[in-house]
Amino acid sequence: MSVRTGDTYLSSINAMGIHVLYGKSLINKPFSKHAAFRGIMRSQAELYDLQHKKSHTNILTFKDADTGERFGFSYLQPKTKEDIKRRGKMIKCWADQTHGLIGRSPDYMNTVLTAFSASAGLLEGKENCFPDHLRNYYAYVKRHDLAMTHTFIDPQVNRGDFYSEQEGEPVGATIIDRNEEGIIVQGAKLLATQGGITDELLVMSAAGFKRDRAFAFAIPSNTDGLTFVARETFAAGKSRAEYPLSARYEETDTIVLFDKVLVPWERVFYYDNVMAANSFKQESSFSALTLHQVLIRRIAKLEFSIGIVQSLIEEINIAEYQHVQEKAANLLILLEVLQALLHQAEENAAPDYWGTCCPDLKLLQVASNLFARQSPTIAPIIQQLGASGLMSIPPLQAFASEQKADLNHYLQGTSRKGKDRVKLFRLAWDFAMSSFGTREALYEYFFFGDPVRLTSQFYGSFDLQPYTKKIDDMLE
Repeated sequence: MSVRTGDTYLSSINAMGIHVLYGKSLINKPFSKHAAFRGIMRSQAELYDLQHKKSHTNILTFKDADTGERFGFSYLQPKTKEDIKRRGKMIKCWADQTHGLIGRSPDYMNTVLTAFSASAGLLEGKENCFPDHLRNYYAYVKRHDLAMTHTFIDPQVNRGDFYSEQEGEPVGATIIDRNEEGIIVQGAKLLATQGGITDELLVMSAAGFKRDRAFAFAIPSNTDGLTFVARETFAAGKSRAEYPLSARYEETDTIVLFDKVLVPWERVFYYDNVMAANSFKQESSFSALTLHQVLIRRIAKLEFSIGIVQSLIEEINIAEYQHVQEKAANLLILLEVLQALLHQAEENAAPDYWGTCCPDLKLLQVASNLFARQSPTIAPIIQQLGASGLMSIPPLQAFASEQKADLNHYLQGTSRKGKDRVKLFRLAWDFAMSSFGTREALYEYFFFGDPVRLTSQFYGSFDLQPYTKKIDDMLE
């Protein structure tokens, strides 16, 4: 069975010798035991183990028709509407396991690679493009069920439309040489979420104009000259009880440094081709398949946030207030809309030029825009409903003190003793007020790019003539 276990994932990453700079030093202990990574790695190991449970095998994996081998369902290149719906069930199963709080859960990157491989024909016959390298890489990752992360973004030096780096040492990752072995890359890339705790790194250039920055490739995370620079962790402590979300789901974001990194030719998908760099992601099935995964994960996250809101409402008995009902109802309305959009996007699924069955992209874009715009309202709702209760949350260790009985009495809720009520409020605080929760809000807002820019692109993609014709006909 080509489906990895949690232990295989943990032991593989621990053994790779990946260079991760944390503070002033490279990490020299097993990553699965490091404070910044152990929580998220353990949570992802639980996802891999779920694939081996008999009750979940047919949901999370599929049997290859030719070989009889089983693979993770997120690697399936969908050919039918039924394939899309079955992919959706797999994604929801993993998303429910993590409450939608792992943005780079393995199925996301599996979906990215599956979409790119399915659309590899876009690269056929084009200068410096290697579609078979992409297909072979997909087959390799699928067979070994590898964990991946990616980096697409250049350093945030100057966002001016016509900014171009000066001659000299490159800032954004740049091809500085080409030889018989491959390309040599120097520079940096931003925001490789989970950088350092995955087997592989997928690198694509941002759309641009320079040939030496127009590329796509994938390399092992322990490649010589590759260093991940981790930000300070938001995993607030060791205890899953004290920090129920950040201790489990904190995904450290990293900057990726390339110091004359050699990328072998068999790992290069295209290079020195500005047209491919500017069009491949947009013209492939990337957006349709990944937005499908993202929407399902976001629905799971919204369901979890509704659970927090309603639990707070019931525990402090504020359900009769209309402003409370309005806040909760707004989240329920958003959930119903997103679920309807998901259902219709799957129902409208159709094959693209390459035979990949894709859900309705426009409906998924609508859902993505709605969630990005509305998600910043979730934390304030929790803050307003929880009020002082979100500040009156002593550590759970206090309930092992001599004041245990007093605390259980004075901090009790409608149905919970003091300790259980504090557990609930610590969960709500971790979701809405901690550094982990704040990062989650920013992450979701910009997940697929600046919502303003995405809205403009959505507007520009519509044929509006039929609507203006109605006005012209009326005036005539």
